[in-house]
Amino acid sequence: MTISRWALAGAAALLAAAPALAHHSFAMFDQKKIMTLEGTVTDFQWTNPHAFIEMDVPGGKHWSLELNSPNNLKRQGWLRSSLKAGDKITLRMNPLRSGQPGGLFLDLKKADGTVLDSGLPKNGEPVNVPKL
Repeated sequence: MTISRWALAGAAALLAAAPALAHHSFAMFDQKKIMTLEGTVTDFQWTNPHAFIEMDVPGGKHWSLELNSPNNLKRQGWLRSSLKAGDKITLRMNPLRSGQPGGLFLDLKKADGTVLDSGLPKNGEPVNVPKL
């Protein structure tokens, strides 16, 4: 009976870990393309597992940009207060392959000249792909 309990606990742990493994795929972003957006921050979400920048650009389009985790951003000098609604920014990102208005954040420049970076490659080199 003890062995079946351990087997059940092990199976539950594997099932719980599966979404985390799938979560770290960057395949939905076209990392060979870099787009630049100029607009206004509508929301900065300092949330796990990824922070998000929500922004509006001229013409009325709303974009949602995925960043790294708050823990990693903090190590790069970010604060929960680094961005706020109303901030004017110029942002570079890898767009979604689907063509939807979203992408993977690379870096940005605020109106006051402050630069915030993701730490991700900006040369078309894919993220989280093992080198063989």
